[in-house]
Amino acid sequence: MSNAVIQQLLNRRSIRQFSGEPVREEDLQLILKAAQQAPTSVNGQQVSLIVTRDKDTIRKIAEIAGGQPQVAGAEVFITLVMDFNRTSEAAALAGEKHLIERSAEGIVAGAVDIGIMLQALQTAAESLGYGTTPIGGIRRDPGAMIELLGLPAKTFPLVGTTLGVPAATRPQVKPRVPLDSFAMNERYDTGKVSAGIRQYDVTLRQWWDEQGLGTMPTYSTSTASYYKTVYFPTIAADLTRQGFLFADQAD
Repeated sequence: MSNAVIQQLLNRRSIRQFSGEPVREEDLQLILKAAQQAPTSVNGQQVSLIVTRDKDTIRKIAEIAGGQPQVAGAEVFITLVMDFNRTSEAAALAGEKHLIERSAEGIVAGAVDIGIMLQALQTAAESLGYGTTPIGGIRRDPGAMIELLGLPAKTFPLVGTTLGVPAATRPQVKPRVPLDSFAMNERYDTGKVSAGIRQYDVTLRQWWDEQGLGTMPTYSTSTASYYKTVYFPTIAADLTRQGFLFADQAD
């Protein structure tokens, strides 16, 4: 039988409607402490959280993210920041030059650490009865987020998450691609991946219909609509302005 943690993970769903009840301060501090215990590459701790409670600021973030009502309705918004300013300060204390933000490896390591911490943060929040949704839409205008949050050079807002008490009606758990096309034994299997996509198109279509959302697109159509273009096209320029280079070089 699954334990409580496994059951929580299996029942995870994005919460986009909130009741308006406050997030208890003691719960928020516990959530933040749990997130901080997430592992980071070389224990660099190159992730910082900007915790936004001010409703006017949250509404501004919602607009930056494309006018998302699910952001505007949240009681708390937490921005996860790739923070090589912290590690640069540490390198300076040790009398060394800091170069990792000028490499592809640095950006990838920072992004991985943020993904791990996002999962820890959301799992902790959901264990206390709160709802969350990851918000990548803040990358629609990173410059605006950087200005709004006062982020220094060598930092970058990669993703955020809403946080609040869920409304009474919660969405059903959305199905995923078949397990054997996701978790493959020993070697990548392109045939299983291809078959899994076709099967999932049918599964997701049926699920949308069951929710009374017959106009929602299939997995293949939805994915193609995003990935046929670069939908957040300023990322490279904004990274460069913050002192990042997506290249491996030592000087």
